[in-house]
Amino acid sequence: MYELSTVSRMSLYILLALIGILTLAIWWAQTGVLRGKAFKNPDGSVDDWHEQKIFFGISFADVFLACPVSVTGIALVFLSPQWGYYLLALVSFWFLWTNTMTTVTSLRFEKPKITVTWFIVYPLGSIVGLAYIVWTLVHFDSIYRP
Repeated sequence: MYELSTVSRMSLYILLALIGILTLAIWWAQTGVLRGKAFKNPDGSVDDWHEQKIFFGISFADVFLACPVSVTGIALVFLSPQWGYYLLALVSFWFLWTNTMTTVTSLRFEKPKITVTWFIVYPLGSIVGLAYIVWTLVHFDSIYRP
C-alpha cells in the first residue's frame, strides 16, 4: 500500500469510509428487519418479511455474511492489505449487485420521487461499489503484487 501515490491512498481512504458507513447503515436496518420490523423504503414501499419471506433471507445474509466481511475487509486493509483488498473486492461486488437490483426494482415497481434520501438508500451503494472496482483495476499491479 505504501507504493500508492498520496492521491491513490486518499481516494482509498474515502472509499473505505463510504463502504464502512454504508455497511453500518445496512447492518442496522437489516437487523431491524430480522427482529420483525417492517422496513419503510424512501420510495413508499415496505419490506416486511412476514409478507415476503425472501426479505428475511436477504436480511440474514446481510447481517451474518456481507456486513461482517465488509468490516473485516476494511480492518485487513490496514493489517494485511492484500487480504483486505480481496475481501473488499467481494464487498464492492455485493454493493454493486444488490444496490443495482434494488434501484431497478424501485424504479420499475414503485415509481418513486427521486430525492436525496432515495439516492442514498438505493443507487449510492452501486456507485461506491463500482468506484472501488474501478480503483482496484487502476491499481491492480500495486495492490495484488506478491
